[in-house]
Amino acid sequence: MGWTAHKIVLRLLSPLHVGRGKVGNLQLTRPYVTGRNLWGALTARLARDGHPEGKPAPETYRDVGERVLQELAFTYLYPTTDPEGCAPLFLSLHPGGEWRYGQQNDGAAVMDGPTFRHHFLSTYASTALNYVHQSAEEASLHEVECLAPHTREGKPVYLTGYVLQQERSDLDWRGALTRLQIGGERGYGWGRVELEALVAIEGPEVSLFGTGAVASLGGKTVSVSLEKEQPLLAHALAADFGERRAVGSLRGPVEPLVGRETRPDSSFGTHLSDARVCYPPGARADHPLTVQIGPFGVWEAA
Repeated sequence: MGWTAHKIVLRLLSPLHVGRGKVGNLQLTRPYVTGRNLWGALTARLARDGHPEGKPAPETYRDVGERVLQELAFTYLYPTTDPEGCAPLFLSLHPGGEWRYGQQNDGAAVMDGPTFRHHFLSTYASTALNYVHQSAEEASLHEVECLAPHTREGKPVYLTGYVLQQERSDLDWRGALTRLQIGGERGYGWGRVELEALVAIEGPEVSLFGTGAVASLGGKTVSVSLEKEQPLLAHALAADFGERRAVGSLRGPVEPLVGRETRPDSSFGTHLSDARVCYPPGARADHPLTVQIGPFGVWEAA
């Protein structure tokens, strides 16, 4: 059993919010799309496409989601303003704990954190209204951070990454890419994307984003070989999680990784997944090692 790799480029049409916590009234966003977010968007689209005349039952979402997990593997999606060259602005941890974005041919980062936030991130403030008192509802003011669809200079923003499909799979995820909505605040029209490019990649291996992370496609799972000092391109388990084993020899901070889920016995998005302790994207490998892409695009011990 093997896999086929496809490089995708999505143009961002509206603000994108991928939650990573809250500071005061500000809801922070991640500067990338996680595998769980891409899985959720594909699951929702495929389930609805299968029931064009009515709303799918919660069990339908569950069954489609399980199939997506079994038949597809994901990388994270990273922003870029270059849809043809696709130079993604992935994270990397540098000495002193500074996070930088992207990588040039000589290995230097494309931009530092403040520069990235200035060019790519924005915020939207809103509040609930109390019509009886003709004022804002008390304690309802909040601000949502987002990846903007255009940079501060007006350049369109794209998201690029890889979808890997089992060779025997007939899942129509390509069609779903043309009508996808990713992340939070979707009720306000956020997270809309347009398919810019979809390229199948031939061969048993693929260099992810042209870096020292090489995915091998010939096994039951997709394995990724990392060079020394290679920044992670996804979350990687820092502690065992059930049958999933932690990745050793990594350097960087750790954080809990959770997501909202909808289950047949609960309301929409009210269930939180079990927290997994992970190294975030951008943490570095102390020496060459091999990992595998697990559920939701999270890397784990091979």
